[in-house]
Amino acid sequence: MTGFRWCAPHSTAMCDTAVRVLPDRVLFAKNSDRDPNEGHLLEWQPSREHRPDAPLRCTWIRIPQARRTHAVLLSRPFWMWGAEIGTNEHGVVIGNEAVFTKQPLAATGLTGMDLLRLGLERASSAEEAVVVITQLLEEHGQGGGCGHEDRSFSYHSSYIVADPRCAFVLETAGQEWTSERVKGARSISNGLTIEPFAGRQKDVLRTKAASAAARRACTEAHAARAQGPADMMALLRDHGGHRLGPRYSRFNGGMGAPCVHAGGRVVNSQTTCSWVSELSPGAVSHWATATAAPCTSLFKPVSVDQPVDLGPGPTDAYDPATLWWRHERLHRRLMWDPENLMSAIVQERDHVEAGWLREPPDSEKAFAEGDRLLKNWTERALAASLTDRRPAWARRYWEKRDQRAGFPVGGTP
Repeated sequence: MTGFRWCAPHSTAMCDTAVRVLPDRVLFAKNSDRDPNEGHLLEWQPSREHRPDAPLRCTWIRIPQARRTHAVLLSRPFWMWGAEIGTNEHGVVIGNEAVFTKQPLAATGLTGMDLLRLGLERASSAEEAVVVITQLLEEHGQGGGCGHEDRSFSYHSSYIVADPRCAFVLETAGQEWTSERVKGARSISNGLTIEPFAGRQKDVLRTKAASAAARRACTEAHAARAQGPADMMALLRDHGGHRLGPRYSRFNGGMGAPCVHAGGRVVNSQTTCSWVSELSPGAVSHWATATAAPCTSLFKPVSVDQPVDLGPGPTDAYDPATLWWRHERLHRRLMWDPENLMSAIVQERDHVEAGWLREPPDSEKAFAEGDRLLKNWTERALAASLTDRRPAWARRYWEKRDQRAGFPVGGTP
């Protein structure tokens, strides 16, 4: 892997993770931005005891298993062992970001997503999770393919690690790392930020291509104002201002804002799942979309100790039996003309979420209600007579992804 391939559209992993540490609680939010057809699933894993010599198969390598692993709830790409976002039974929450550094990219090793899951499975506090991740990084290194469309695509990772009492930013470059405790609001958006580490390690060209600075400025400003989960949800849905849909760049599509939409001619990424947490010493609450594009999704309440049967997990092929792909029928149709299609749906979505935030329902009931609303919204969107108003280059990009996934032409049944 030598960098972005400038001669053809290239998909990459862009993300935004933000946190605000308040006197009595911690607010956390993350968008996972990956390839558009890379189905994302929620996965519950119970706590387990393991034999002393047990091996653990991660995405690309085997390492020794811990004697005990904590119960976790993960949001992960369907083909990875590791996860992009997750929490554990102790209220630790972690989100990771791709970062582009001057260190060489190893052919194999633990992926950043593997390290995230390992931190959750083995740590009972945010501070302990930083220790777990950095020790594993130093021992096994990070490496291997991290992309779906292009498995040779690789990168290093940064993290926000939080629990009900504190949060940390952890940044890596190869097997080197640095961290800092968060005071107030903080965000990371595909760029190293902790000096002097960032100045020594950052790959300036690829960091700029990821629009890291623009998105970080937006997310950190949002986080500084946030008072609760609704504000963090709004952070993840931001398209840059008050737009209902993305503003497309010829170069990198809708990557200039936290709610990322693919559709550029060179570099692309798409928000494939989103997560918000409110952590306090007395209670923790988590909200996940389990679907792409938070601007078209509902945040549903989830918890480590209440698994929900969501049916089969998604892959990269269209399957209406999966929640993630059912939602894609709505998402991909709304993007034809979001300014005209989304207003009524957004009002209804916000009303439902406001009620859920006041009195969180049982997770299973929330997902069932979300599915009912999704069906209604999809039928309305498909019935609308409209023209695809996206730029020609964005339309061509999505036509190719639809064909690869076997997605219905024009979003029709």
